[in-house]
Amino acid sequence: MNKPETRIQRKNQAAILAAGLKVFSQFGFRGSTLDQIAKQAGLSKPNMLYYFASKDAIYRALLERLLAEWLEPIYTIDPEGDPVEEILGYAKRKLAMSRDFPAESRLFANEVIQGAPQIGDTLRGELREVIDRLAAVIEGWIAAGRMRDVDPYHLVFSIWSVTQHYADFDVQVRAILGDKDPFIGAEAYLEDMMRRLLGVDAIPQPLT
Repeated sequence: MNKPETRIQRKNQAAILAAGLKVFSQFGFRGSTLDQIAKQAGLSKPNMLYYFASKDAIYRALLERLLAEWLEPIYTIDPEGDPVEEILGYAKRKLAMSRDFPAESRLFANEVIQGAPQIGDTLRGELREVIDRLAAVIEGWIAAGRMRDVDPYHLVFSIWSVTQHYADFDVQVRAILGDKDPFIGAEAYLEDMMRRLLGVDAIPQPLT
């Protein structure tokens, strides 16, 4: 039986992951070194390697933690709830994550752009299984006439692209909007778009 981690161990692991995020975000995976991460974390390199055996291990841990955080809101979707409110709630949480964790979002985007060499198996496995289950819930809502008939997978892709854009292209967004907080307008726009797209009232009625 493994001994529980001490407070110091948890603190050091958190420091290493925070340092890794900063270094990877600045220099990319290939341009980053263990020495840079150790210096940023305030630890010796041998001490850091006690917790993570390699640069790859730190990078993968960051990506897996981020993916777990991104999947968590999907698990809270209630199949018995109002479809529009449940999907809108999920979309708003994704937008909030882009606001609160932009560096993590960009790190994940860079991994995917590179072909997901570190987490490809996770994307094809756990992520696909979770989205398949969500798609089944959405298809059930559609069959019951509780929301508009949309492709559940492309709906999820649309939510990801709309919300993560504000993190991954933050410089571009702020260059255009200037001093405006982009997330205030983004949330209002997202809600209007989702309600128009998904609401039963949006379903075209047959001509009489």
